[in-house]
Amino acid sequence: MQQRNRRFLILILTARVLPALMLLAAGLSSCSKASRESPRKEPVEQDDGKVNIGFSIDTLALERWQRDLDVFMNRAKELGAEVIVQNAGNSVEEQNKQLLYLMERKVDTVVVVAKARDSLTDSIQKLRARGIAVISYDRLITDADISLYVSVNTEKVGELMARQLLKLNAGPRWLCILGPDEDYNMTLIKKGMGRVIAGKPINIMDTFYTDGWNYDLSYQEAVHVLTSGDIPDAIVCGNDAVAVSVLQAIENYYSGRHIALCGQDADIAACQNIVRGQQDFTIYKPITKLASDTAEYAVMLAKGKTPEELVPSGTVINNGYADIPVIWLDPQIVTKSNINEVIIQSGFHTYGEVYRSTQSQEQ
Repeated sequence: MQQRNRRFLILILTARVLPALMLLAAGLSSCSKASRESPRKEPVEQDDGKVNIGFSIDTLALERWQRDLDVFMNRAKELGAEVIVQNAGNSVEEQNKQLLYLMERKVDTVVVVAKARDSLTDSIQKLRARGIAVISYDRLITDADISLYVSVNTEKVGELMARQLLKLNAGPRWLCILGPDEDYNMTLIKKGMGRVIAGKPINIMDTFYTDGWNYDLSYQEAVHVLTSGDIPDAIVCGNDAVAVSVLQAIENYYSGRHIALCGQDADIAACQNIVRGQQDFTIYKPITKLASDTAEYAVMLAKGKTPEELVPSGTVINNGYADIPVIWLDPQIVTKSNINEVIIQSGFHTYGEVYRSTQSQEQ
């Protein structure tokens, strides 16, 4: 009888304890499974703080832009950022596609050298809707929600050009062979020049816009002017590459007469022409600082800084969409008399590069 009672008691205990033990085991198994799976999920959910920057550029065909990009990428790398470069190859359509590609790559900031100033509105709106900061680099993007504009003060470039031509007493008849009308910098150059020559006996004979920075077109326009017999006293060029094409036309069709000639960017060919006396001056733009500083701004925006924090002065420019915070760098005139100081001592070009052509002629 007692033995039957003990067996009965064991059965009752087993019936009560076993389910509890099974629940405990299931719980332990679940915890064990979770602890094994969580490391696999963690890399997806964890923010490693890495910054990814997109750099969308109109073209890399020019010496100028290759230098900008090299400096930008080196500085970004020093700051621990990865840069995804997209070269639009002078195509507005391609640049819009590439901006959307950068959006899908989930970059934190996009830096844009625009092909056309008013052609990126929709793409930039999509970037901004994703919380991606957009920096307009050197060329102002109009009618778009850009975060920041960083450039050399291009109105001041125009002012310096006009003042130096007046200082040279080049004459009253000036011709402008600029870059594309769609590049807003050309508008700013004309605005700066106009401010200086207002009320002075200077006549801007004509303004030609070189579509797509096609230097065959600027050469052809210079030939057209020179062969028409209506010779200008000075030619203001949109950049130094345009100035090189204009100089070629002068040498081919009006050799022996000096026409005052200027450009901007301090390209090596222009610097060589200046020391030879064929180009009067160029405007040096501190490209190394411009590109390096912009890389820093791109990283700071990616890490949560606001444009207003980067521009404590409150300086803005209206791009047709809004007042955009802007950071200006100052340009500088480069002539034969100061080229060593401005260009060579700064390391922008070496002495050998600048004087190579004159040294070979002397030999």
